[in-house]
Amino acid sequence: MITRQVREWLQKAERGQYSYEDAMSEFVRFSSFLTREEMRMIKAKLEAAYKNR
Repeated sequence: MITRQVREWLQKAERGQYSYEDAMSEFVRFSSFLTREEMRMIKAKLEAAYKNR
């Protein structure tokens, strides 16, 4: 289950409050606590958010 902190971080990343590098470094920091499916979902959302810029 994705925590509140991760959801908030993802929302900020989708709104563009993080550079791509900062978003990815933060993702790497907490990715060990996520399930494989959660990681795939978040990765897809990040790619979509940063592809549109």
